[in-house]
Amino acid sequence: MSGSTMARRWFLALAGLAGALTLAACSDGPRPNMPGPVTHTTTTSGEVALPADATLDYRLGSGDKLRLIVFGESELSGDFDVSGGGRVSLPLIGQIDAEGLTLSQFEAAVIAKLQDGYLNNPRVSAEVLNYRPFYIYGEVGSPGQYPYTSGMTLLNAVAVAGGYTYRANQERAFITRGEGAEVAYPASQAVKVLPGDVVRIPERFF
Repeated sequence: MSGSTMARRWFLALAGLAGALTLAACSDGPRPNMPGPVTHTTTTSGEVALPADATLDYRLGSGDKLRLIVFGESELSGDFDVSGGGRVSLPLIGQIDAEGLTLSQFEAAVIAKLQDGYLNNPRVSAEVLNYRPFYIYGEVGSPGQYPYTSGMTLLNAVAVAGGYTYRANQERAFITRGEGAEVAYPASQAVKVLPGDVVRIPERFF
């Protein structure tokens, strides 16, 4: 065998090995700048995982009635309604935007207003006296509008509405919150229902 023939065979063998290594790297190795796998929000049992807003703190809205206490200032304290525009009209400082605020955020807003030329070190406490109602329909015994109670959960809401019907899917529910879209939640005691929520209990597939 001539030297040129042997050299050509070695070249072809090395080229084949390099090609095989390249294919292996492309199929199994890391791919820089390539998107990773899509993560699904389901549990190992196939249930819907808790969305980020499942355990949100309550936020004020139109129709709520508040009790505000400014310690040491009885004339500034009292019971006040959140108006249709989402504001609370208070003595001395006027209107405060309350829509979408938690109670602690509302207290901070009142304190900031009082510190602006009225009181040096105001101490403020707020609580909700009456909440706006929530709504539940679908596969429950008595669909409709119900008064909200503090700390209400999805399972509490179902119980208030007469429990599940025999057709109900007892694994999940759908909640529409504010102006948002309908979102699926697992039927869990960990899921909070908020005032103004619209809860739908779906029918199960037989």
